[in-house]
Amino acid sequence: MIAEDIERVAALIRQRNDIDRQISAVIGRPVVSGHLAEWLASQVFDIDLEVRANTRAIDGVFRSGPLRGRSVNIKGYGKQESMLDMTEAEGLDFYLVLTGPPADWTTSAAATRPWCVDHVYLFDAPRLLGRLRARPQAPKIGVATSVAAQYWREAEIYPAAVNPLLALTAEQAAALDCFRSAPAMPDEA
Repeated sequence: MIAEDIERVAALIRQRNDIDRQISAVIGRPVVSGHLAEWLASQVFDIDLEVRANTRAIDGVFRSGPLRGRSVNIKGYGKQESMLDMTEAEGLDFYLVLTGPPADWTTSAAATRPWCVDHVYLFDAPRLLGRLRARPQAPKIGVATSVAAQYWREAEIYPAAVNPLLALTAEQAAALDCFRSAPAMPDEA
């Protein structure tokens, strides 16, 4: 046992807990990836979040814009790993997925998983479910459902505006830019 390392990590955890308390005071929920993603999405995309954080399948409803009145399940992932926690529950219209950078599949040793938003994807939930079920080797729907890279590319709304269902305003893109793991590239701005 290395006492200096234990003391250093304990001090850092105390700092982290203090920061988490400050963030919780703003977002109104504990600082975990899902709650933070839901709060950010509600702010950027004008989503009315469910009062209860454990509502089945639906995290909220778009209040304005082209998706007004449509339900959404919001996901926040530290890395884009082509996996999506999905549901077969009825009534869900969209998945809004905020991810960090693409996963580096070599090793997780000495790696970090910072909370950041490098990409945002909007999936039409019923359409995605139908496409996955139609595949010859359909994946199991549930936690960590494998979603083909092509579907992720088609669903991207930030920084690349590929999916035409939801075009971001300059203000929305600027807000998301605040959470990038690296500065935006000139062709992405």
